[in-house]
Amino acid sequence: MAKRATREAYGKALVELGEKNKDIIVLDADLSGSTKTAKFGEKFPKRFFNAGIAEGNMMGVAAGLATTGKVVFASTFAIFASQRACEQIRNSICYPNLNVKIAATHAGITVGADGGSHQAIEDVAIMSAMPNMTVVVPGDGVSTEALIKQAYEYEGPVYIRMSRAKVDDVYDKETFFSIGQANMLQDGEDATIIVSGYLLNSSIEAAKILKNQGINVRLLDMSTIKPLDIGSVLKAAKETKAIVTVEEHNVIGGLGSAVASFLAENHPTPVQMVGLRDVFGQSGSAKELLEEYNLTPKDIVKAVKEVLLRK
Repeated sequence: MAKRATREAYGKALVELGEKNKDIIVLDADLSGSTKTAKFGEKFPKRFFNAGIAEGNMMGVAAGLATTGKVVFASTFAIFASQRACEQIRNSICYPNLNVKIAATHAGITVGADGGSHQAIEDVAIMSAMPNMTVVVPGDGVSTEALIKQAYEYEGPVYIRMSRAKVDDVYDKETFFSIGQANMLQDGEDATIIVSGYLLNSSIEAAKILKNQGINVRLLDMSTIKPLDIGSVLKAAKETKAIVTVEEHNVIGGLGSAVASFLAENHPTPVQMVGLRDVFGQSGSAKELLEEYNLTPKDIVKAVKEVLLRK
């Protein structure tokens, strides 16, 4: 099984798209080595532009290019995309509903030693709140490649959240992915784990631990936060006893909030959220931080057991 960061899969997918589609333009804010857009720049230098450390300006340029019929991928770290360039994304991209794909890397606390100032834990909430924006959070390299290619075909703004740290590939290349559709990795009747992004591997491990303890969980990879796959969420709520959401993001405004909000209106169900509890991250290794903020497989196992007691 391959082990790679989702940002690496993004760089690979961009090159493959560029070979087949002449209308793709890639922009970067002086971080192309880290976001892996440098690979596209090396192969297609006339379709790659470094905007410098000027993220808001980059989004404005992306919007302008999109009005000419180009499909624009604009990349930087998630903290800068979602916050330094927030107003430009809202008014220049989402408001006119332009075909710009914001591919943000280095999301969440697994950025590690860079510390809280560089750890985007609010970006899903910010982007989800913008009308016309689609929010995609792939959990491995295979799904990242597939969803990047789908984002190219998808009309309108898309925010793609990716990680710095490496993860094991979960899927094979024959797996079907669709923006707005969850993938069920395992079925079960006791509870459902719904996960997005980097913690997919941890959720799979938690599901194995639970099975060995006689608790069978359904595992849903919710790689699109907006639009949420409400069909899969409702089915899980009806067919299992409780739900645990898992995300490397603040529990306020992320996957957990989206699932809980939908269920509150449509099928009240016990929900427990595994995520950052409204706190900033700090400096440390990815492993240390995941343990510090209770985002490990054992924490997911604990959450499932606790929510089942509530049922």
